[in-house]
Amino acid sequence: MNPTLDRPAPQHAAPLTLRGAAARVLIDNWTGASTVPSRTLYPHQWSWDSAFIAVGLRHLSARRAQQELESLLAAQWADGRLPHIVFNPAVPDGAYFPSPDFWRSSRAGRAAGAPADPETSGVVQPPVHALAAWLVHRADREESRRRGFLARVRPRLGAWHDYLLDRRDLGGGGLAAAVHPWEPGMDNSPCWDRPLQRVDPVPRGDYRRADLDHGQPADRPTDMDYGRYVRLATDYRDAGYDDRSARHAFAVEDPAFNALLIASERAMAAMAEESGADGSRHTARADALTGRLVARLWDETAGVFRARDLAADALIEENSVSGLIPLLEPRLPRHVAHRLLQTLSGPRFTAPGTCLPPSYDLTGHAYDPQRYWRGPAWFNTAWLIHRALRAHGRDQDAARLRRGFLREAERSDFAEYVDSATGAARGARRFSWTAALTLDLLCADPEEPTS
Repeated sequence: MNPTLDRPAPQHAAPLTLRGAAARVLIDNWTGASTVPSRTLYPHQWSWDSAFIAVGLRHLSARRAQQELESLLAAQWADGRLPHIVFNPAVPDGAYFPSPDFWRSSRAGRAAGAPADPETSGVVQPPVHALAAWLVHRADREESRRRGFLARVRPRLGAWHDYLLDRRDLGGGGLAAAVHPWEPGMDNSPCWDRPLQRVDPVPRGDYRRADLDHGQPADRPTDMDYGRYVRLATDYRDAGYDDRSARHAFAVEDPAFNALLIASERAMAAMAEESGADGSRHTARADALTGRLVARLWDETAGVFRARDLAADALIEENSVSGLIPLLEPRLPRHVAHRLLQTLSGPRFTAPGTCLPPSYDLTGHAYDPQRYWRGPAWFNTAWLIHRALRAHGRDQDAARLRRGFLREAERSDFAEYVDSATGAARGARRFSWTAALTLDLLCADPEEPTS
């Protein structure tokens, strides 16, 4: 049996050439246990990448999609965290930085419960995993039940959420905090410029940027920013990855990170009920998180959610796509959802060169149409907003975004992201989550519930 095709894919009126090309990317980027984001720039397993990849893989192979998530969960730490990178020991250390010999997870993270094997990073990424697991289960319930998929992943996903709601409630307001710009996933966002000013960068000569071997400097974070990333990761490592004792020079509550936690808590409730258990605990947590998100991060004047800098205990006055992702929550207060939809369709997030929402306010002072997360349009955030539009009954807007997404994915050769001003491909090509989410938009049942 071919493991890439061990379950028949749904038949829909989709362009087979685009579907086949997307499937080819995922097959080519498969390592035997998981899928790399890119064969060049990202040669290991990344946390939220694998979640998005599993969403697309479910249309090719339910078993493969389950394995994608299970391989990531197998690297979970005893304290519940899911590390943002799981390292492939067959890849040389010099192929990516920071590499395993920098993170030293099995030694520096021992007290926090890092596994002896495999080596991982010590930071995390947004908690989209339970949502992905629920969608994977729904794709082939028979196969999921036969393999005991939910029974295996639910406890691990529950521990992951508990970690975020306990050890990462650094602001005391009930939201999960990120302690490194890599954790919200939008690494180089202008939202982090002011908090990062407090961080003394590691000198450029003290480390080697492997990302510039495969990416253009104009597309990537500056040396100054990268030096600050390295400093934060070094300090966290040297504190044993202990969230309570570490001195967090950078600590923020990010709207997208917490919105994805809400969506995943609702997915956990659905998984519990599917398994014959009581899902009310997860529903209550999702409802409480929604209230806290609005109370702590909503900016009524700006019409967008904003990140909170915990050191200053103040909202960061930058508008990014992260502040639109809470539209995923169908139970937002009506006036908040209405204002967000206005912002999404207004001049700040309507790009001239693509239908995909830009990563940063087009009118903002730090807008750059091609530099990493400072203006380019990304396919994973577009997929989330497509889902959010459907959750709020904006089916025509969702259909328009879907058409634009598929067009940009095809003409960019499944690029990592695109220039928001011109639509030109940027970053890596044949990028796994772009291919996976293309498959999902081509193949998913349009009536599939979004919550």
